Amino acid sequence: MYGKAAICLTFVILFLVSCSIYVGTVDLRSYFFPLLQSPPVLRSLCATGRPLRVYMYDLPRKFHVGMLDRRSSEEAAPVTMENLPPWPSNSGIKRQHSVEYWLMASLLYDGQDEDGREAVRVLDPEKADAFFVPFFSSLSFNTHGHNMTDPETEIDRHLQVELLEFLQQSKYYQRSGGRDHVIPMTHPNAFRFLREQLNASILIVVDFGRYPKTMSSLSKDVVAPYVHVVDSFTDDDPLDPYESRTTLLFFRGNTVRKDEGKIRVKLAKILAGSDDVHYEKSVATPKNIKMSTEGMRSSKFCLHPAGDTPSSCRLFDAIVSHCVPVIVSDKIELPYEDEIDYTEFSIFFSMKEALEPGYLVNHLRQFPKNRWVQMWKLLKNISRHYEFQYPPKKEDAVNMLWRQVKHKLPGVQLAVHRSRRLKVPDWWRRKR
Repeated sequence: MYGKAAICLTFVILFLVSCSIYVGTVDLRSYFFPLLQSPPVLRSLCATGRPLRVYMYDLPRKFHVGMLDRRSSEEAAPVTMENLPPWPSNSGIKRQHSVEYWLMASLLYDGQDEDGREAVRVLDPEKADAFFVPFFSSLSFNTHGHNMTDPETEIDRHLQVELLEFLQQSKYYQRSGGRDHVIPMTHPNAFRFLREQLNASILIVVDFGRYPKTMSSLSKDVVAPYVHVVDSFTDDDPLDPYESRTTLLFFRGNTVRKDEGKIRVKLAKILAGSDDVHYEKSVATPKNIKMSTEGMRSSKFCLHPAGDTPSSCRLFDAIVSHCVPVIVSDKIELPYEDEIDYTEFSIFFSMKEALEPGYLVNHLRQFPKNRWVQMWKLLKNISRHYEFQYPPKKEDAVNMLWRQVKHKLPGVQLAVHRSRRLKVPDWWRRKR
């Protein structure tokens, strides 16, 4: 009797185990053949919740804040959270290329509240995920001569030469070939003399208009927004936002541009004579920036044609003014586009569509009011992602950019590992 019961029990157990194996809930290999198991999946940095650990090189002041105040360029004291000079309030249009300053400032900030911070500074390079090079290459271009015949241009070139020599002597730069190094170059002419020698690094750019794909691409580089020049619209709460903005389409800026920017002159002719369109040639002065602020805040749509490159500061001025951007470009790259869908709060026209008389304006005149209001509400919500400020705040532009850097690192690690396997080890050379 007991023998029959044992046989039945054994049969039941075998039946249950067989069913479990069939549906995949039990893997006998893990018990009897542990070496046959699949290797554990390595968790990449992006899969972790911790902030990016960034080592910032300690460069002399002449490479960064010394350009804000030349009298302090040779000071020996390192830059800290306490002595960081503020970005000049009278910098005008230079502010649009100040991304490098805000990235450096975010690493200097040592506030106790780290909630929402995407990157923190580490003083031990061995613990770093990435390396930040605090060279204000855009400010150097704006400060040290704008053309190649200007004698001060030599200062910009010497800084680039000296920086490159410094990096090439760094064992951490040598270790990765510079691939895990973050270098801001937001001005189209930033690092104009030796830029090609730093192309392996993660470059912070505003678009790829001046660079071939062999030099810059989304596969390794980060697209940053320009720092907006107009003041942010913080009290935009009318009862009827659509009717309160009396201008249909607004543009104010330089109409003489290069490359795709030549479309601005053509648009001026096409849009002339429309009572509900404000299209004005202007240069960036404090008075004109103030007038642009008022114009964007009183307009439903803000026109964004290409400048010398596909992007320009005007797009981000429109976003913080909650003026629905009208983007005219065939090849613009936009910041954070893997996280943000610009079609939800912007309208896009190809160059061909924009140059067809009446097409653009008629489309905007027929645009549904309720859809515009949805876009306006979304602009109010997402504009915080385009704010550069100190101290940094959760989900602001600086933190968004560090998160973008974090997204690039798995590809960087892959490139480093693949390059190492092609190198012949020293012990193999000695053996031969």
